[in-house]
Amino acid sequence: MTKNLTEGDPARLILFFTLPLLAGNVFHQLYAFVDTLIVGRILGVEALAAVGCTGSLMFLMLGFVIGLTSGLSIYTGQRFGARDRKGVRQSVATCMVLSLAASVILTVFGVALCRTFLVWMQTPPEILQGAYDFISIIYGGIGTFVFIQMQTNILRALGDSRMPTVIIAAMLVINILLEPVAILVLGWGIPGAAIATLVAWFLGNVLCFFYIKKKVPAMHTRWEDWKMDRKVVAAHLRIGLPMGFQSSIIAIGAVILQVALNNLGPVAVAAYAASQKVDSIALMPMMSFGMAMAAYTAQNYGARKFARIEEGVKKCVYMSVSFSIVAGATVIFFGPDIMQLFVGEGQQQVVEYGQTYLVVNGVCYWILALLFIFRFTLQGLGKSMVPTIAGIMELIMRAVAAIFLVEWLDYLGACMANPMAWIGSCVPLMVAFFMTRNHMRKQYSLDSTP
Repeated sequence: MTKNLTEGDPARLILFFTLPLLAGNVFHQLYAFVDTLIVGRILGVEALAAVGCTGSLMFLMLGFVIGLTSGLSIYTGQRFGARDRKGVRQSVATCMVLSLAASVILTVFGVALCRTFLVWMQTPPEILQGAYDFISIIYGGIGTFVFIQMQTNILRALGDSRMPTVIIAAMLVINILLEPVAILVLGWGIPGAAIATLVAWFLGNVLCFFYIKKKVPAMHTRWEDWKMDRKVVAAHLRIGLPMGFQSSIIAIGAVILQVALNNLGPVAVAAYAASQKVDSIALMPMMSFGMAMAAYTAQNYGARKFARIEEGVKKCVYMSVSFSIVAGATVIFFGPDIMQLFVGEGQQQVVEYGQTYLVVNGVCYWILALLFIFRFTLQGLGKSMVPTIAGIMELIMRAVAAIFLVEWLDYLGACMANPMAWIGSCVPLMVAFFMTRNHMRKQYSLDSTP
């Protein structure tokens, strides 16, 4: 159901909008967690390394999709905040047409180039085929991911963070049920893990479609809404493309880092892959608060309630930084036990490597909390250029870590890549936010509506 975020206490609205987002993001990360757990325990460390070394390529493609669809839906949220029903319907139709175009382009280029990427990344020969089997199937079905992301992002833009969580949870359950069957019963090995994921995405789309049809009249389009207006399309792409490319730019840094990791051998690759899955779940509170700020900011920007945006940022900083401290302490103290789930007994070196990663990253989560808030707030305002510049900073910092720190500090240097990237990205985002806030204060004489 849609929800108005332009009225009521900002802290309460943001918190209760964030909680379903947090659950949804945790479920979403559990996809990768389950893949890694099942593959690592059933097929062994070499298979874990094969799937794990595709993480940066997954991020390259899926990150672009997440950024693109999030950006496209921001325009929808702005129209909803402005009470423009026709604009909302027209935006929904535009988002779907652009999603179809993106699906075709990404599928063709992804499938054609994925082996080349793996070879270029110096993937160890013993895991190259397994890595290709997994990533080529995922890329081949990328359209299912595009449309589930587009539909759930539009729902969030309209103030509904609950149902996307339910749908993502349903997809996770389907994936958990199908993956062991595909690997163990059907004997499909690594490809079975990828196929199970695609089936779950497809069924998630079906669930989302019927929910929208029955419960979300704001998204029910008419024939005239599907007549593409050049200005409306341009307005969507002006926000969506920079956000998509921003994620891809960040992913390029991850690819460069993966090359350096591959040169350290399968044990380092497996440890990094497993610890990333733990890390990804731990940082979900910070990401969820950021995503909530994008929807909150977009609706209030459309309603021209600028004072509420500033108040929302302040309250969100308090909440997210507090969560980040708890999350950091949790992964530092309980990380080894969680790592043990992936690799089983007798893989102590993998666990020790993974713990190094979790300590280095966990103490810096508060920086990431600020990064997400400022990035998503700027995106909610339609300011997509600065977040893209911040993404370039992440690329540069990860490249520096891969080229210099890994050579100097070995695995520890790779673990330092994320904190360096967060700092490099957070600085321009903070400067841009405060400059934008001051500009709004002068230009619009910030309304005093709480």
